[in-house]
Amino acid sequence: MTQERHILGISGGRDSAALAVYMRQHRPDLPIEYFFTDTGKELPEVYSFLDRLEGFLGKPIKRLNPDRDFDFWLDEYGNFLPSPRTRWCTRQLKLRPLEQWIRPALEAGTTIHSYVAIRADEPSREGYQSTHENMLVHLPLRDAGIDRAGVIELLENADVGEPEYYSWRSRSGCTFCFFQQKIEWVRLAKHHPGEFQKAVAYEKTALEGGSPFTWSQGESLTELIEPKRVDAIEKDYEKRLERLRKRRPRNPLAGATDDTIDDVYGVDEADAGCVICHK
Repeated sequence: MTQERHILGISGGRDSAALAVYMRQHRPDLPIEYFFTDTGKELPEVYSFLDRLEGFLGKPIKRLNPDRDFDFWLDEYGNFLPSPRTRWCTRQLKLRPLEQWIRPALEAGTTIHSYVAIRADEPSREGYQSTHENMLVHLPLRDAGIDRAGVIELLENADVGEPEYYSWRSRSGCTFCFFQQKIEWVRLAKHHPGEFQKAVAYEKTALEGGSPFTWSQGESLTELIEPKRVDAIEKDYEKRLERLRKRRPRNPLAGATDDTIDDVYGVDEADAGCVICHK
């Protein structure tokens, strides 16, 4: 008899958490293994959110810790920071631990069903695609017609809520995510100044070693955090937010949803980052 496993990756964001809630409610018969690939560079809010989600699921979320941490891989890549063009953090700290975890089962002939949090309002987005014939990818949120508003509703009704970092950030729970907008770096400095200073130190070492990348495109974090620059970034964000509110009609029948930073800057979620990290 062919063995089967069911796995669902939790990123620390709202979509994957909502998918876990959905599967717990609609397919309690499935022995789903929930997992989280921990880079060691997650925001503190991520861990408290995982604890809350575990309480609802009634089972632990397995932590997949990479055998080499962020600092090891940074050294391996010559202190070149990860960037949209060289996403070594996703490859080495997210995908590699997952593949190492499931490879023995796949090679033993086990069929693995992977449930990925792609919503119905993300028609062009794809999740992790395995090249192994024994791994089958399912998109339950898309199949059920659940969009972003539906995701938020799922989490609220389950009394899980959203990760606290959504009050100031719109995407990945990774502290140093290079997909952050400049306003998010400013807010990181305010909410977690110690972590921001670690990012500054990594960037300084990288630049001294010849890296062509800074965490934020076009300027270093040291430049970005200068008071006049912070003021300009915050004013630009508020202006964009006001323009968005004026031109976007509100549906009084729809629940009140806050505009995200991606909304303000017109970021297409298909290009907003690594699915396995920020979903």
